[in-house]
Amino acid sequence: MQYQEYTQSEYNFEECTKCTICTAYCPVMQVNPLYPGPKQAGPDGERLRLRDPGFFDAALKYCLNCKRCEVYCPSEVKVADLIQSARIRYERTPPKVRDYLLASTDVMGKLARPVAPIVNFATRQQLTRTAMDVTLRIDRHRTFPEYSARGFEGWLKRRKKEQAAFPEQVAYYHGCYVNYNYPQLGKDLVKVLNAMGVGVQLLEKEQCCGIALIVNGQSAQARKKALHNVESLGKAVESGLKVVTTSSTCTLTIRDEYPSLLEVDNAAVRDSVLMATRFICEKLEQGATLPFRNDFHKRIAYHTPCHMARLGWGIFSQRLLQMIPGVEFTPLEQTCCGMAGTYGFKKENYANSQAIGAPLFDQIRAVNPDVVACDCETCKWQIEMSTGYKVENPISILAEAISDNGKD
Repeated sequence: MQYQEYTQSEYNFEECTKCTICTAYCPVMQVNPLYPGPKQAGPDGERLRLRDPGFFDAALKYCLNCKRCEVYCPSEVKVADLIQSARIRYERTPPKVRDYLLASTDVMGKLARPVAPIVNFATRQQLTRTAMDVTLRIDRHRTFPEYSARGFEGWLKRRKKEQAAFPEQVAYYHGCYVNYNYPQLGKDLVKVLNAMGVGVQLLEKEQCCGIALIVNGQSAQARKKALHNVESLGKAVESGLKVVTTSSTCTLTIRDEYPSLLEVDNAAVRDSVLMATRFICEKLEQGATLPFRNDFHKRIAYHTPCHMARLGWGIFSQRLLQMIPGVEFTPLEQTCCGMAGTYGFKKENYANSQAIGAPLFDQIRAVNPDVVACDCETCKWQIEMSTGYKVENPISILAEAISDNGKD
């Protein structure tokens, strides 16, 4: 099926009633006077840009792509997509070396893995961070996620026969974070699904979802990855498998950004790509069970990532956490953490990133939980760096609640 050409109605901007609700909920507008705001940058600006591309405003780069404008728009205008598509179509400033490095998640992960201890030690040093601040304009105050010396894909491949023995099967889109930074999250998912009688398969040569490339001015490269991933996902779906994920941003990108920003038709696979929390929650509601421990006790505060809010699936993570015996559960008010993937690493954005996240950080300190639950890895980095509180994916908390969660 050939993808349709861009039309005015594709992003529904003619339905904008200029109510400015998007502006009221935009986290960037609260801290950065240089940003024109979602209404002006999105629907208002698009009407002008269609007449003359010269109306493109470079200040659109300050958009977080958090999608909060879309969550709250009463007319369901795709405001954030309008802004990002305008950047793709009209931005002429080439990406910096820093942008290439931050967006090359697969490449950087493969290079770092063989020397992970050295890379992790170096990025913890103030001298290294100062050098990156001066040369690359990656802010010296930002801490970096550590790389793992062993990847998740290799771990699961060694258990292929074991996983194939389960009566039900799913495919797992693990993403760069699980494979290169934190394989334990993938192991936790396997543990939970196995406890429900579900085996886990790898997709055929998955690649990065491409969101870092999109927001760093490399949409052509992102489209190549999207085409590859849709083909890989298609093979799993054609064999009758659902595809589960553990990253809210990867999920949103694959389901929604591929067609709207990259002109990649994903209709054959979109509805089969689900957050693991939704998949598990629905299985439990259908009669499946989990062997919860009787001695598990934890005070958990749940932060709904912006992209999870856009998907509308935060409710599944909350339900799962509330099902665990011994959990004291507090849902945090939905607000942006300010990290937005690579956005918060950049020197020109760092202060605004921290200011955007400040209300969330204050909430967490007031609740004082044992752990913060969150479905987004970059939210995890931001919250842990800015508050000192431990952040875990709901899947990892679930895995701990049904076993001793040994690390191997």
